[in-house]
Amino acid sequence: MPRPTSKTDLLAAISQERGSLEAILETLPPERMVEPGVVGEWSVKDVLAHLVEWEQMVLGWYRAGLRGEVPELPAPGYKWSQIPQINQMIYEKHRDRPLDQVMEQFQTSHREILGVIQKLSDEELFTAGRYTWTRKNAMGTYFVSATSSHYLWARKEIRKGLKRLSA
Repeated sequence: MPRPTSKTDLLAAISQERGSLEAILETLPPERMVEPGVVGEWSVKDVLAHLVEWEQMVLGWYRAGLRGEVPELPAPGYKWSQIPQINQMIYEKHRDRPLDQVMEQFQTSHREILGVIQKLSDEELFTAGRYTWTRKNAMGTYFVSATSSHYLWARKEIRKGLKRLSA
């Protein structure tokens, strides 16, 4: 599926990729969800916590923009070149959280980000440079990265990791 360039395309991509990811999750018993080593040292639960954290970061950037602020991207004290360090920080923040909490937030965060996207127009989402905080980018770029593209990444990595662990 090509990278979305409209709200309709984005919502379709989210639906498709989220559905494919959830189809894998539905096949996993709780003990497989918390088994380490699926993606690096991460369990499936850790991958889902990672997805939630990035969705919430993007929502935070969006809300800061609504207040007229320019959020520090990608996170306070970090540069885009430090994504591995941010991801490690996210893992350490959430690794001890119980599976049921992560699963609940995985659903809640998804509904929240979908609700925001559904309220926005194509122009708000996909006009490059429309908002100060996005600089030259379209805001939709960040929403794509935190949703459909991230769900695709997670699905592929989880599938590959589970296959390797089962071998």
